[in-house]
Amino acid sequence: MSKSVLVTGANSGIGLVTCLELASAGWDVIGSARTAAKAGRITDVAAEKGLTVRTVQLDVDDAASCSRAVAESEAMTGGLHALVNNAGFAQSGTVEDVSDEQVRAQLETNVVAPLRLARLVLPAMRERGDGRIINISSIAGRLSTPLMGWYCASKHALEAVTDALRMEVEGDGVKVALVEPGMFATDVWSATQEGGFPDPSTARYAAAYARGQALGARTHKLPDPVWVARTVRLALTNPVPLARYVVGADAVGGIVAETVLPTVVLDYVKAISTGLRSPVRLPLLSRVLR
Repeated sequence: MSKSVLVTGANSGIGLVTCLELASAGWDVIGSARTAAKAGRITDVAAEKGLTVRTVQLDVDDAASCSRAVAESEAMTGGLHALVNNAGFAQSGTVEDVSDEQVRAQLETNVVAPLRLARLVLPAMRERGDGRIINISSIAGRLSTPLMGWYCASKHALEAVTDALRMEVEGDGVKVALVEPGMFATDVWSATQEGGFPDPSTARYAAAYARGQALGARTHKLPDPVWVARTVRLALTNPVPLARYVVGADAVGGIVAETVLPTVVLDYVKAISTGLRSPVRLPLLSRVLR
């Protein structure tokens, strides 16, 4: 009998590609989406590829919806072997330009919701003495960047609580792992830009927001998210999974840079790359370049 897995946020991006990857590898896949129309897209895309992916409707921000979706998934499969917490969103804006309400929404979806779902699947996993929980984080869970502070905060928090959960349930036969992708061609980045950046509280942020909008329009040039999906499959099937799986050259490079470079240098590079500062041309270098 194939092992079953519930993948949240499965109607697009990493979630959809993960459903297809796991279904093609023989998993019994349940993909969640917030609406019937979005759930239908999952089954349609899978059918086009000759695969079967069943669905449940799930709003991860609604506790009652989470309980219903997990109960339905358990009934459909006879018991979930694994949970892949992929649902999440990113929002742009400096720390001072994001409202309290927006901050709470970011933390609810990216931190509270995945651990709520983990709590719901744990009793059955513990009873069987076997199970996997994979939380899709981001390299932003390790590295903070300007204009994305609250998103980075949510992923930092997700990583911290996932580390705690991993140690807490290890003795019950349940294995927990993080997947930390860099930037891939998914809707999470384009959706971040669709609503635009918030109105800057000071004029000094206007240029940075404009630069961010321009970069967001080029997300189609990013790597294919199938590499993240394959990493999720590895984390689910490895008998002894790693605590963290870093995916993407930019993610690996960012970790190396944070490890070896002084913080003052990294801050300067990040400020320039996000448009908060302009490069300083040293007098001697300027004469050489003329």
